[in-house]
Amino acid sequence: MGFLLSKSMDANFHKQQEFMLHNSRLQLERQIMMQNQMRERQMAMQIAWSREFLKYFGSFFALASVGLTAGAFKRRKPTLLAPIIPLGFIFAYQMDSAYGTLLHRMRGEAESIMESERDRLNLPQGLPTFESIEKARRAKSGLMSILEK
Repeated sequence: MGFLLSKSMDANFHKQQEFMLHNSRLQLERQIMMQNQMRERQMAMQIAWSREFLKYFGSFFALASVGLTAGAFKRRKPTLLAPIIPLGFIFAYQMDSAYGTLLHRMRGEAESIMESERDRLNLPQGLPTFESIEKARRAKSGLMSILEK
């Protein structure tokens, strides 16, 4: 009798383990999907910000270019055209960021760094562990209890 009870308990235990494993996988997949959606939203906001900034900077650049060019011809001073060069580089960068391939090139460079320069990505003192987090939490909670007194 005890053998049959033990066998059914063992079968139930294995079913429960499988169920828990399945649930933890689902939870992990949901967390990964949520984090990816948050990343996508942040990237979309960054691109939208670049496009909005480009509108304002493009207007400024156009007005400054026209004004500086008119001033250079009117006063016959070609040095007035000098600010157009750095402003042009900034405008080109913003244009590339908002509508060009800058993000694709940056992603490619990031992938290259992750593959060939992995040592540059290490955190100081390594990855946080449960013990290090608990130690910091206890130190802070001990400090809070001292401050409350």
